[in-house]
This record gives sequence, structure tokens and C-alpha cells, in this order.
Amino acid sequence: MARRTVLFTPGDRPERCRTAPTTGADTVVFDLEDAVPPADVAGARAAVGDLLADPAFDPGGTEVVVRVGRAPADDLDALTGAASSRLDGVMVPKATVERVATVTDALATRDLSIPILALIETATGVLDAREVAAADAVDALCFGAEDLAADLGATRTREGTEVLYARERVVVAARAAGVDAVDTVHTALDDDEGLRAATEFAATLGYDGKMVIHPDQVPVVVDGFTPDPERVAWARRVLDAREAADCGVFEVDGEMIDAPLLAQAERILDRTDTTD
Repeated sequence: MARRTVLFTPGDRPERCRTAPTTGADTVVFDLEDAVPPADVAGARAAVGDLLADPAFDPGGTEVVVRVGRAPADDLDALTGAASSRLDGVMVPKATVERVATVTDALATRDLSIPILALIETATGVLDAREVAAADAVDALCFGAEDLAADLGATRTREGTEVLYARERVVVAARAAGVDAVDTVHTALDDDEGLRAATEFAATLGYDGKMVIHPDQVPVVVDGFTPDPERVAWARRVLDAREAADCGVFEVDGEMIDAPLLAQAERILDRTDTTD
């Protein structure tokens, strides 16, 4: 499935969680971590559990994920039974090898066979990214720039050069392991231009999608991951020429096409099929 847009919704706002799948996001994340004040976590657990167990809640084809918090075992206890049948995955914040292993064991203990989306947002997590991505339970690496910058003591800038190494390392680790790579949130809500630019840059790095914090960001991100029509036309010409070629290297539009460019053309058309 595509994870172009991964939308966070506070777990203590069940009315928002209920309508989140109608926003057009590919994945919705009911948040039991940063978005919920510590005093409200128990209530948020109960609210999310009740919603997932409600037969009237129909997410359609939207992937439903819960981001566990500081006590993942307690969070998962609230999501067993009827609620677990509506749960498609668990997001592990501040993911490291050790933390992912802890949540994997907790899932197994509760007979929950669902994938983990590992949120890489600490210095240790960045260094662990390759091993985290290779874990059997992990289906995606997500990059969290804001928490990482705080962990590093870095100053966030519009250009993002202070987290560029980590942003690239996460997507490389994900690609090497064959799992999805989901880019960081864009925190400015009234900045469609900046969001679109950040999304397009993430796509050039190889990311499959982007986390979002408001439904209005969803269509902007989808548009940013939609290939330019000229690139789509080029990709179709390349794949058509491959069918007619009788050798491994051939020419399209005056350009020599070999295996890496073929892979690029296939990826462009894969993204086109996802957004159609």
C-alpha cells in the first residue's frame, strides 16, 4: 500500500480520530505520545480502544496506526480484543534497536501480528537506522526532524541543512532494507508553498511519503509526490523503447538509457499509478 500521507490525530480527541480516515490520508496515526498531555494518556488509551472496537467505525481503505507512548505495554493492553481487529500497525517513537525490540516482544505477547512504523528522531536512532529497518517487524522508517534537532541541540532552519545527513541516512537505510521511507512533518500550517517545496525535495531524496499534522496538508503532499507530466511522458517512452530494444543499453531523446535510468522510469510510473 502507498504511504504518501501519514496524518497524526491526538488520541484524546476521539471525534477527530473517527473522521480522520475521511481526509484522504493514506495512513492515520492515533497519537498516544506527544500530542496527549501526560495526565490525559489513560483517557486517550480508552478512547482509542473504544473507537477501534466500535463496529460503526469504518476506516475504509485507510491504514490505521497507533503511536505508542512512554508505556507501550499499557497502550497495547488498551488495544487488544475487538480493538485489535481494526489496528493495522504501531508507530514506535524515538525508535532504536532496543526500543523496537521491546515493542516487538510486547506485540507478540499479545498475539498482535501487525507491522511497526519506526520513527527515527534521536541521535541513537539515526545511528541505529540500518538495524532498525532490517528488523522483521518493521515495515517503514519515518524521519522526525523536530525531535532530532532537540536531541542534537541543533537550531532548526528553513533550509534544514542541520538535519540533512540524518534525513538522507534514514531514506538510505529504508531503501536498503526494502521498507517504506516517510519524511518529517512540516510544522508551519499556513505555508503551502513551503510544504510543497519540502515534499518535492523529499521525493528527490527517495522518500515515499510525508507525515502531516493537519488534513489541509494532505492534498498538498499528494500533489508534491505526483510526478511532473513531462517526467511521466519520458518514463513511458523509456519503457516503450525497452520493449523494442534488443540490447541492454538504448537511446531515448538523445540520452543513453541503462539499468539505473530504467529503474528511475519504473519508479516514476509507480508513483503515477499510486496517485491516479
